[in-house]
Amino acid sequence: MNAHPTSEPLSAQDRPARLTVGVVGAGRVGPALAASLKLAGHRPVAVSGVSDTSRRRAAELLPGVPLVSPAEVLAAADLVLLTVPDDVLPGLVSGLAETGAVRPGQLLVHTSGRFGAAVLDPARRAGGLPLALHPAMTFTGTAVDVQRLAGCSFGVTAPEELRLAAEALVIEMGGEPEWIEEAARPLYHAALAIGANYLTTLVAQSMELLSTAGVSAPARMLGPLLGAALDNALRSGDAALTGPVARGDAGTVAAHIAELRAHAPQAVAGYLAMARTTADRALAHGLLKPELAEDLLGVLSDGGNQ
Repeated sequence: MNAHPTSEPLSAQDRPARLTVGVVGAGRVGPALAASLKLAGHRPVAVSGVSDTSRRRAAELLPGVPLVSPAEVLAAADLVLLTVPDDVLPGLVSGLAETGAVRPGQLLVHTSGRFGAAVLDPARRAGGLPLALHPAMTFTGTAVDVQRLAGCSFGVTAPEELRLAAEALVIEMGGEPEWIEEAARPLYHAALAIGANYLTTLVAQSMELLSTAGVSAPARMLGPLLGAALDNALRSGDAALTGPVARGDAGTVAAHIAELRAHAPQAVAGYLAMARTTADRALAHGLLKPELAEDLLGVLSDGGNQ
């Protein structure tokens, strides 16, 4: 739920005080969020990064902010962004807590979609204030990301007493807070992966196949089509389904599979998986006629066994 729509100003008690901000993990996300918080009046004071790329990114998005160790970031900042890969996060939090780096009253914010606030429990036991703020956005690692945060939804999970503070920080970054229960975080993240990560895979594969078919500008061809398909899907869900699977055109689907086997065998498994899922959803929503579904599903079954 959105406790504070961006169209409504924050009340004084809900607006975070101006904070010093630190970033542990200068990947694509952390520096962009810190730069956004800077625009809201907070002050980035320290950032840690290991690779040359992350250090350059920090220098570009947070000019003048010193590059230091993670422990030094925590010593300098009131609000610490822990923007490291999911699998690294639990160990990082435990290590920081065990070494006494976490200060009572310090805000610790991670941006993992998979985890909720519980992964920060070691820091919470040390007096830290745990917030999970996951921007539902893909990041480039450049200044354009700061602009894209405007209107971006954030999956927010925090202890109830910190909920307003968490949502207020999201609003200050230009985002829209969406409350996600702790237990629902993995499902929430899986949904985003299906919708965004796998969409990229499908689009890239589609462009490759169009190039193989002789299309000189695959992106230009796909742009209007995919834009309309995405808009229709967001508006109408399964009712927006079109194409040979939704129509039950088994002959066309069989021809697709044969061509893919001949020219792009690596694409067959994905085509079959998506076609079966599409057929199931089209049947369930009354778009695919049952009398046509049998032949179609037979083609898909045969295609998977050849």
